Amino acid sequence: MAPLSQAIREFFRTHAPKGSGLVAVSGGADSVAMLRAFAELGMPATVGHVNHQLRGAESDGDEAFVIELAAQLNLHCLTKRVVLPAGNLENAARTIRYETLTEFAVQSQCQWIATAHTADDQAETILHRLIRGTGLTGLRGIAEVRGLITRPLLNVSRAEVLEYLQHLNQPFRTDSSNADLGFTRNRIRAELVPLLKTFNPQIVDVLGRVAEQAHEAVERLDSQADQLLAAAELPRAGNVLVFDVNVLSLAPPAVVRDLFRRVWQRESWAVDGMTHAHWHRVAALTVGDYPAGVTLKRVGRVVQLGIK
Repeated sequence: MAPLSQAIREFFRTHAPKGSGLVAVSGGADSVAMLRAFAELGMPATVGHVNHQLRGAESDGDEAFVIELAAQLNLHCLTKRVVLPAGNLENAARTIRYETLTEFAVQSQCQWIATAHTADDQAETILHRLIRGTGLTGLRGIAEVRGLITRPLLNVSRAEVLEYLQHLNQPFRTDSSNADLGFTRNRIRAELVPLLKTFNPQIVDVLGRVAEQAHEAVERLDSQADQLLAAAELPRAGNVLVFDVNVLSLAPPAVVRDLFRRVWQRESWAVDGMTHAHWHRVAALTVGDYPAGVTLKRVGRVVQLGIK
C-alpha cells in the first residue's frame, strides 16, 4: 500500500466516522491524489466538484477533468457551477464551496466530507495568520476535523503527493491563478516558505508541530474558561450579563480573556472590531465602551456587560 493511502487509512481509523463520504476534488494535484488513494483503499465515496467559474474555459476544463476521472474510477460525481458575489472573492469562494459541498453530502447521505489540505497548506496557513497578527487560537491552523469536514492529508507533504501521482502516472490540473503573486497566500507559498527552508529545511514539519501544540493549549484554556464562566456568571439582569468580580479576580488573565471571548461568541456580539488591546481591557474589567456597542460597568462586587 502506498504511504499516502496508508496515511488516509490511519486518519480515518482514528478521527472520522464510518460509512460513505464525499471527496472534494478540484482537479489539482492534492485532491486528485486523495481521490486515487480513496479508490485504492476501496472506501465508499462520492466525488464533489464546485466550479467557481473564475477562470473561464480553464475552470470548465477542471470540471470536465474531474467528471471523467470519477467515471474512470466508477464513482458517482456531483458538480455545481456557482456565481460569486462582488467583494473578497477568496473568502466568498471558500464560503460557497463549503456550503455546496455540504449540500452534496446531505443529498448523497454522506457521513463526512474530505478535503485535500496538506502539511504544506497547514504551514502556509499558520504563516498567513502570523503575518496578520494572530494569537494562540489562530496558531492551531487548519483543523483535522470540524463538523462534517475531515482533512486526512494534513500530515502528508506536497512532495509526497506529487511522488504518489508520478508513481500512478496520474495527470492533474494546474490552477493558473496560483501563480498570481498579487495574492498573499501565493507569495507565502512561492517566496516565503522557500526562504524559510534556507534557515530550516524542516520548517513545514516545525509549523505543523506548532499547530498541534497550539490546539492542545487552546483546548486546555477553553476548558478552564468554561469552568470559570460557570463559577463567575450570575443571573442576568434583563439583557445585561452579570459576573462576580471576586471569582474573576482570582483567575489568570489569559483564562479571563478566553472567558469573555466565549461570551462574545455565545451572545453573537461582533468581534471584528475587538483588538488585542480590547481583550486585555475586558480581562482587566476596565469600565467603558467596546466595539459593536458593548459596554462594561462595575457595580459594587459585580461586573455588568451588555449592549447599550
